[in-house]
Amino acid sequence: MVPSAPGAVAAAIQAVRASGAIVNVLPDEFQRLLEQNVQGLLVHTQAKYFTRRHRYLMGYRGLAFYTATREPLRLPRTVQVIEAKKIRVPT
Repeated sequence: MVPSAPGAVAAAIQAVRASGAIVNVLPDEFQRLLEQNVQGLLVHTQAKYFTRRHRYLMGYRGLAFYTATREPLRLPRTVQVIEAKKIRVPT
């Protein structure tokens, strides 16, 4: 049975509500937020195949912030870093 288009849209909206908002920011802005969240938790992954990109995801003040960079960011020593296989961000 194929789901209806309105049902698929409703499911997508519910998935976004469940995961919360993910804010895509430029690397400089992410670095600034990271320096304000020095006791925070950061998820990092490095794409190794087509593009050598570092991807970062961090929760801060109730939102999730995401960025991707060619060069690694300067991480405060007090930030807890989780190395992940992959970060998937809905588009």
